[in-house]
Amino acid sequence: MHVALRSDPLDPFQELAAFSAGLEGARSGASSIFIGTMRDFNEGENVAAMFLEHYPGMTEKFLERIAAEAAERWPLDALYLEHRVGEIQPAEAIVVIGVWTAHRGDAFAACRYLIEELKSRAPFWKRETRPDGPRWVAGNTPS
Repeated sequence: MHVALRSDPLDPFQELAAFSAGLEGARSGASSIFIGTMRDFNEGENVAAMFLEHYPGMTEKFLERIAAEAAERWPLDALYLEHRVGEIQPAEAIVVIGVWTAHRGDAFAACRYLIEELKSRAPFWKRETRPDGPRWVAGNTPS
């Protein structure tokens, strides 16, 4: 299981390829991947950049907790969860989630669970840079 925060840009496909290359054998018959990227708009307004604030220590524990919850609910062979913090530019990856399981239903369900928990409960705060100045985002977009 890999769970981490990072402030530097990440290449989701390179990270997932490196992680999955280290998995043993051919146990997993399915994998499900979610990559969330920053849009250059929100609520009909242009967005030039975003700063993603977090509470050090608390945020990492939350990510580890939801990863453990997913591993308890579904028979996962492996799990990868990496989330950006700090300054993020449009088109950059914000979050990468990968789950490997024996069957696709478990892979889809666990991956969806992880992103929905992140979007609804994770201790992150977003400040967008917009043409009219910075703005804190009050809530997340619906799924």
